[in-house]
Amino acid sequence: MRQSRGSEADVERRRRRVLQQVIDEGSVRITALAETLQVSTMTVHRDLANLESRRLLEKRRGRAVALPTVTVETATRFREDQQAGAKEAFAELLVREVSAGDTVLMDCGSTLFPLARRLGRIEGLTVLTNSLRVASLIGAAGAPGTEVVVLGGRYRPDFEACAGPETLRHLARVRATVAFSSPTAVDHARLFHPVQEWAELKAALREAAGRSVLAVDHTKFGRTATHGYGDASGYDLVVTDTATPEDQTAAIERLGVRVRAVPPTGPTGADTDTD
Repeated sequence: MRQSRGSEADVERRRRRVLQQVIDEGSVRITALAETLQVSTMTVHRDLANLESRRLLEKRRGRAVALPTVTVETATRFREDQQAGAKEAFAELLVREVSAGDTVLMDCGSTLFPLARRLGRIEGLTVLTNSLRVASLIGAAGAPGTEVVVLGGRYRPDFEACAGPETLRHLARVRATVAFSSPTAVDHARLFHPVQEWAELKAALREAAGRSVLAVDHTKFGRTATHGYGDASGYDLVVTDTATPEDQTAAIERLGVRVRAVPPTGPTGADTDTD
């Protein structure tokens, strides 16, 4: 049986295939995964151990078992390629909310990564974020006069970001022009996240800015998670895509919040098989 010993990107791509098959089927025998991927069972065991350590699935008696989808979506690497076309369309709209010299708050949602790339080209911004990935994307562009501040706190590698009491204390001492955030789950205007620290962080981001904008694609609607952090009423604008159910957007609009629905551009599939 051919062994797969490729680059880190190849290994991550294979793990994404493993995870996707487990999500699709709910539970898959390890021997079946090895046969599908044409690798040894030991390779699959190593892949599953990695995915389990990142709280993306569970190993049980020779099988890999899926966790709730909402939990899977908390891992940055596995979220980044999801709904890529919608995220690019959001970024084209969201960047218009920012002007040179603004102070901008951003959370660690992968929905905001394309926006971060665009903000990196605007001069004179001060960007505060708990996300090391967002900080890197903006800093790499090197726009004159732009400063990036990472909100401190306990680092979580699965989110590639910080959260916790220290992060909240830092947020309490700042005031931004505009804050951008993305929820994990939304149901009739109520917002949810599976991790309490992140639910508290997202609520604090909203309070620390003069204007707050929520970006969320249609796959996040009609779902809940363990920790609620209020509803959309504290936001000035919600940006979503045209596939979002009308009853969900109507619930937000009834709170007096403006909703913009944009058609996605480019690939929108669950896995574009890129890194």
